Amino acid sequence: LQHLHQKIDMTFHFSYKNVPLLFSGLVINTPGEMAGAFVAVFFLAMFYEGLKIARESLLRKSQVSIRYNSMPVPGPNGTTLMETHKTVGQQMLSFPHLLQTVLHIIQVVVSYFLMLIFMTYNAYLCIAVAAGAGTGYFLFSWKKAVVVDITEHCH
Repeated sequence: LQHLHQKIDMTFHFSYKNVPLLFSGLVINTPGEMAGAFVAVFFLAMFYEGLKIARESLLRKSQVSIRYNSMPVPGPNGTTLMETHKTVGQQMLSFPHLLQTVLHIIQVVVSYFLMLIFMTYNAYLCIAVAAGAGTGYFLFSWKKAVVVDITEHCH
């Protein structure tokens, strides 16, 4: 019960002594351990950004059925306009959907790990999260194609 009474810093600090990292047995106590943790957290945040982009890309590739439904709607001055709706679907019991589900679980767990790391208020670790996320976004999101769908009415 002794660990329950430890003082928790609620302000940002630059420290490498007695810094818990996610698990009770994982405590940083030396500059070398902090440097290693910084690198690991940096790459975890980069991985998180890459995973988000990879999931979007996989989702676009796995969309198997695209249907266009057109229906007449009243227009101005008694005219009739055709409104087109695009429906994209994939099958629930398919490998792409199961893969998306597993990747989503990994993404959620990693995002909570990063949040908990940030909540240590250790400035070194917070910088590692922010720098890793920024680097990951820079490296992975430039390939993200922006597709403007002419049938989409809400932009």
